Order: sequence, then C-alpha cells, then structure tokens
Amino acid sequence: MKRFFRTPVMWIVLAVLAVIVLMQVVSSSGGYQTVDTGKVIAAITQGQVQQAELTTGNDQMIKVELKDGQEIDGEDRVQASYIDSQGVDIAKMLQSRYDSGDLEGSYTVSETEQNAFVSILLSLLPFVLIVVVFLFLMNQMQGGGSRVMNFGRSKAKLITKDTPKTTFADVAGADEAVEELQEIKEFLQEPAKFQAVGAKIPKGVLLYGPPGTGKTLLARAVAGEAGVPFYSISGSDFVEMFVGVGASRVRDLFEQAKANAPAIVFVDEIDAVGRHRGAGMGGGHDEREQTLNQLLVEMDGFDVKGGVILIAATNRPDILDPALLRPGRFDRQIAVERPDLQGRLQILQVHQKGKPIDPDVDLMAVARRTPGFTGADLANVLNEAALLTARGDKKLIDNKVLDEAIDRVVAGPQKRTRIMSDKEKKITAYHEGGHALVAAASPNSDPVHKITILSRGRALGYTMVLPDEDKYSTTRNEMLDQLAYMLGGRAAEELVFHDPTTGAANDIEKATSVARAMVTQYGMTERLGAIKLGSSDGEPFLGRELGHQRDYSESVAALVDEEVKKLIEVAHNEAWEILVENRDVLDNLVLALLEKETLNKNEIAEIFAPIVKRPARPAWTGSARRQPSTRPPVMSPKELAPAAATTGGVGGTATASGSSNGSANGSTNGASANGAGTGNGVGPVSGNGIGDTSAISETVQLPRLPEERPEG
Repeated sequence: MKRFFRTPVMWIVLAVLAVIVLMQVVSSSGGYQTVDTGKVIAAITQGQVQQAELTTGNDQMIKVELKDGQEIDGEDRVQASYIDSQGVDIAKMLQSRYDSGDLEGSYTVSETEQNAFVSILLSLLPFVLIVVVFLFLMNQMQGGGSRVMNFGRSKAKLITKDTPKTTFADVAGADEAVEELQEIKEFLQEPAKFQAVGAKIPKGVLLYGPPGTGKTLLARAVAGEAGVPFYSISGSDFVEMFVGVGASRVRDLFEQAKANAPAIVFVDEIDAVGRHRGAGMGGGHDEREQTLNQLLVEMDGFDVKGGVILIAATNRPDILDPALLRPGRFDRQIAVERPDLQGRLQILQVHQKGKPIDPDVDLMAVARRTPGFTGADLANVLNEAALLTARGDKKLIDNKVLDEAIDRVVAGPQKRTRIMSDKEKKITAYHEGGHALVAAASPNSDPVHKITILSRGRALGYTMVLPDEDKYSTTRNEMLDQLAYMLGGRAAEELVFHDPTTGAANDIEKATSVARAMVTQYGMTERLGAIKLGSSDGEPFLGRELGHQRDYSESVAALVDEEVKKLIEVAHNEAWEILVENRDVLDNLVLALLEKETLNKNEIAEIFAPIVKRPARPAWTGSARRQPSTRPPVMSPKELAPAAATTGGVGGTATASGSSNGSANGSTNGASANGAGTGNGVGPVSGNGIGDTSAISETVQLPRLPEERPEG
C-alpha cells in the first residue's frame, strides 16, 4: 500500500481533487462573510443596504454591501442563504427599496451555473476512480513498485556485486557438475583458449536431479564466479493470466542479456514453462506453449546472437519438451545426484562451519549412517543438532545429539506424550525384533544399525538397516532377503501371539511392490522370464495410474499375480523358519528392547552373536537349460594385489553399474518400522530397507523413512 501512494498516478489524482476543492471554495465565497439570513433581511428592511445580488438555481444566496457606517457582525460585505419560497419575497423587498430610493446602488438577480471545468471533472470522476482501482489491483498482482504497466517486462533479477556470493568452494558432493560448470566459467574468461581448437560455448546447460541435491546452489556458485552479468528468474514468473505476457517476458529477458553479452541467464524450475507441448487432457494453444515457443526461438532460432548462456534447473526432466532438450539448445545436461559416502562427508564438513562440534564426533560415521541423504537433508541434520544443543543449554554438538537429529530427519520427532500399554509395547518389540532378526540371519542382507520401540511421527517403532557402503545395484538374492526381512515382523506376531496386528500393513504393501517389480520389471522368475511387462512411458500429465499402460493379456496378468504370491509366500516361510530356529535370540532381543527401548549397532551385534545364519540359496539363471558355470569371475589386479584382503575389492562393484537394463538399487537401504499405512518413504519404494527398483541408469539412493503403525 505504501508503494502505491508513492506512484505518480496517486499524486496526479490528489492534485486534481485539490484544484477542484480550491476552486469551489474561492468561487463560493467571493470575499463575502456568511451571516444569518434574518440579519440580512432586517438590513434590507431598514434601508441599510447599498447594493445587493440575488442568486438562484443551485446556489441560492443573497449577497449585500452595506452603506457606510453600517456593519453586520463587524463586516460590511455579507451573504446568507435562503430557500425557494423566500426568493420571491426578497426580490420584492429589494425592488421596493429600489423604487423608494433607499437602495443607493443597484441589485441584480442571476441564476448560478456550475463551472464548466469543474462539471467536466465531476463527470469524469467515476471513470477516474475505476481506473485508479484497476491500476491498484494490477500493481498488487505485479508485486508492487512502479511496474504497474510493465507486466510484459522480464522479472529477472540481475546479480550485482553487493549480492552475497556463493563460490564453488561452498559446493560439495557434486564434483562432476562443478567440473562441467567451471568449464563454462573458463570459457567466458578465456574464450581464445577454446576457440583455438574450434570449440563453441554451450548455449544451454540443464541441471536435473532429485530435490535438495544442490542445483540452485550450483547456479549461485556460477553467479559468484562467472564475472559476467547473471540474470536469475523462476519458470513460474513467465506464466501470467494474460496471453502473450510470458512470451513478451522471454523476449525482454534475452534482449537485456544480449545487450550485456556475454551473460548468463538462470531459470529455476524450468518445467513450469518447458513442459511437453500438446500434453494433457486440454488443448495445446495456451499461454504456456506460447512462452515455450518464444524460449525455443530465443535459444536457437533463425535470428540468433551469441553470448548468452542459459542455465536451467528441474526435478522433472522427463516432462520437458524434446525440442527444448536437443543439442543446440541444451547442449549439456548435467545430472546432480545424491552424494556418495565421500560426498556426504564433504557436505557435512561444509555445513559444520560456524557450529561448535565436539572433538569426539566422527563425521565419517555420520556420513555412513546417512546413505541416500541429499545435501539439503545433511544440512538439516546439522541444523537440527544445533537446535537440540541450544535447547539443552549445551555448548558443543555431540554424538548423542547428532544421532537424535538423524532420527528426527528420517522419522520425525519422538512422541513423548504417547503412552503405550505394556502389551502393545511387547507386541511392538517382537515385531521390530522379527524384522531385525530375519535381516541379521539372511546371508545377503545389510547390517542392522538400530532398533527402537520409541514412537516417532506416525510409527510406534522402527528398525534401521543400512549398508556399510554405497550400493547402486541389487541382486536377486538380496531382493529375496529383503522380502523375508519385510515380513519378519508379521511372522514374529504370528509365531509368538498367534494373532497378527495391523502393524504389518505397510510391510505387506512394500513387499508386494518389490515382488511385483521382480516379476514385471526385472525378469526374476522362471515362468515369465526376462520380459518387461507393462509400460510406464505413457502420458505423464494424466497421473500415475492413467499414465501406466498394461500391454499384456488377462492370462499373463493372472500368471503375474501367481508369481507375486509365490515370492511373498516363500519369503514369509523363510522368515518364519529363521524365527523358529532363533527363538531364544528373539526373546533376548525383546527383553533388551523392553529394558532400554533403543539398541545401537554394537548392542545388537552382541545379542545376535549366537544367531544361526540362513544357508545360501542355490545358483539361479532363470532356466533349467542355462546351467551355471563353475568357472569363477576373473580376478582383477587389485584383487590379486597383497592388499586385497584389506581393500575388499570395493572397486570391482562400481564397474558393473554402467548398463541400464534394470538391476534394483540399494537393497536394505532404509528403516523398517512397526506400522501400517502408506509409509513416509522418500524413495520410489518407500522405507523399510527397500532400494530403488528402477533401472541402474536411473537409480538413486534415497533416505528411508520408517514404516507406520496405526494408532489404536
């Protein structure tokens, strides 16, 4: 509102109103003092008036000048108003005095007429008010300021020298992306070096990846180090209710950038304007498409002037228009993925600056406990730890606070006010113990890091199973162990209480999702073989269900259901057998949980020392005709080296992740909880230690949230 009153339009309106009021005041008084009507009539009757003026019409006034020595209220020029019936009587009295000679001067009778200028202004006043209200509303829609009539102008912000700078030193865990963007910085600073070998500057760079991985942070780092004009704008700033405004803003943005070339333009969330044309249920000729068309022309159209680099960021590269992604527009597409172990350590080291960390804190241990966390998640962990430290009136951030902060980020704050009965607490302990025991006894499962029966968020308890190192693919045996581990809680309830609860609903949902993925996506059954069933490449704008297409017959669908049921049933039986064989270990675990409520990795390992491991499954090739080879894999030089025993051949697993034909990601990279519901997992198959079941070329490790157990 304050901005609006500073605009020229408001001052013009106020000036016009002031002129009208002033003219009315001056024209109405004319130097006469207003007095009572009776006093003026008495002066006329007594012959004290020298000259008079009687006005009729809109302004019914009698103005008189008194004879020398005569005054009314100390004034010799006075005026008074009258009503219609008095006008004739006053006129007769003036005429009578004039005829008798008492009126030495003269008197006049006139009809008042409104000033033409004032009349025009008053007639235009309603329209002026309408225009003012319209401009005010437009001003509010455009964010205030003096941009009322400039809604076709670009809203891009030019990064100035006074803006706090972010550099590549502030970016960690995205070394490849930083390297690619540093090359653009070098090209702008030393173009001759690249032109000498015939290299051209990329016209566009697309940063894509999951939320929180640092795409906007990378753009800010480019702005801080580029040394050229840097324009920043959001994709939603192009879209308006007026058709053509978005295209106008795109033109204006590139005109500004070309006038200051070389320059960089950063568009955040470009999917707001760059979506696939002609998609969705409605028509295709809309404001967003006009804006996209203009963006395509500006990036690589008929009339192209170089010197402008477009950097864009999105979480949804799959919905962008193909014409936008082709070389010549976005020449370089950089995936900003979740950081690996070393990247998480570097991110923690960046965000620990300014925070008092206890010397006993091992950030590498924190990085190992947070597989699948993004940079934003890790920053949130340290911030939560700092808040908890301040809340406890402590001076240093210690391991206990960091452990609590990780749990808060994964599963939410602890429900200290939720009171559980002893029976329900024991059921929860057996449920979580069943998960942990089956995971520990399975030959291909990841180690159990934590078990708790303390309520967090919507979960009554959870089991955290994490890999000791980053994993980017999952074997069939690991997925079968996942299925058994997910059903361990249900099996424990059946074994001990003979009456399962609703706490396994989320376990069953996730197990079914993994089993169906094994059947329809990864070809891990003999009856169906290595066939991809179902297409997920449909219309992304119609929703997940409508976008999925079933391209197989009813008989094959029945066969899929049979295979899914078979996998679930086998896993359920395996979990049951493990629990029966290790019942004493399960009971000891439950007693420890009821006593301490939370067990860490070392305490769990001590309890699980006498556990009986499940034997390895026989070799599987998918067909009886394909007999497994007895010849082992070739030994790499690293494995043959004397230090092979300590290195463990870690480097060998990374080389197997180059294909895109569909191994699953992150076997038990997550947390299993005693709960039901849809789950709060961040990953495509949320929580409960289930890895991403997409193809290797698309897999990412995600922070796993615990399952949920409904209250009551």
